[in-house]
Amino acid sequence: MAHAALLLKLARIYEHTAPGHLGQASRVANYKSGTVVIHADNGAVAVKLRQMAPTLAREFSNRGVECSGVQVKVQALEISDHSKAPVQRLLPARAGRELAELAHEMRPSPLREAIETLLARSAKAE
Repeated sequence: MAHAALLLKLARIYEHTAPGHLGQASRVANYKSGTVVIHADNGAVAVKLRQMAPTLAREFSNRGVECSGVQVKVQALEISDHSKAPVQRLLPARAGRELAELAHEMRPSPLREAIETLLARSAKAE
């Protein structure tokens, strides 16, 4: 079986075996010498997966993949969206006027402050 096809098969098995929250925060990264390598997004996920390693290895073996063990490494995904400047959304003029009137009529409160902050940060559509 070609390496890419084997990795795809391992990923499918892992997807059905790992608990949802752990599966979403990790992925099959490699397979070498009978060991499945899994990358976890953070240390907490890695710890849980290391505890599950014998169960995962057994499941891979039961589904036809020669697996002598599972190795878990922390390998956080690089997320480039965090470095992008936030997009300023347009606030329709009518909504802006109505929110301004509402805030003006309110007593000082956290809600009033939130509305005023929203108005200050939003671009007005004319």
